[in-house]
Amino acid sequence: MKKLSILVITVISVFLFSCNGKAQNSQPINKKAANKIEVIDFHSTHRCMTCNAIEASTRYTLDTYFSKELKNENITFQVVNVDDEKNYKLAEKFEATGTALFLNVIVDGKETQIDLTEFAFMKGNDQAAFSIEMKSKLEKELKSI
Repeated sequence: MKKLSILVITVISVFLFSCNGKAQNSQPINKKAANKIEVIDFHSTHRCMTCNAIEASTRYTLDTYFSKELKNENITFQVVNVDDEKNYKLAEKFEATGTALFLNVIVDGKETQIDLTEFAFMKGNDQAAFSIEMKSKLEKELKSI
């Protein structure tokens, strides 16, 4: 019985000393991976020609100039229907009730929302002009992450 008690105490001691919290920190935290730019294109169910052009011009710009950043997820792109109930919280967060274009720049867990809606409506139908300006805006923000 005494040997069993010693065995139990030994097992418990080994467990306690070997699990001193280091297992939780065994993987390094990669802060760079958490830093990114989310490009979010909000729209309603019924879309006009300009709304469709904004999405197309955004996709073109991202695919043409930022394919590497899309692949390594430094930039992500989402198209979000604000009329879909599952997107309510995200739309509410950005106060998007219809067509809107945002950059959500995330650096060390802090989010900065940049509203590009006015720019998108002004240049959305001119893919070349849209792309040049969007590229510039994204390059500027990429420097911060």
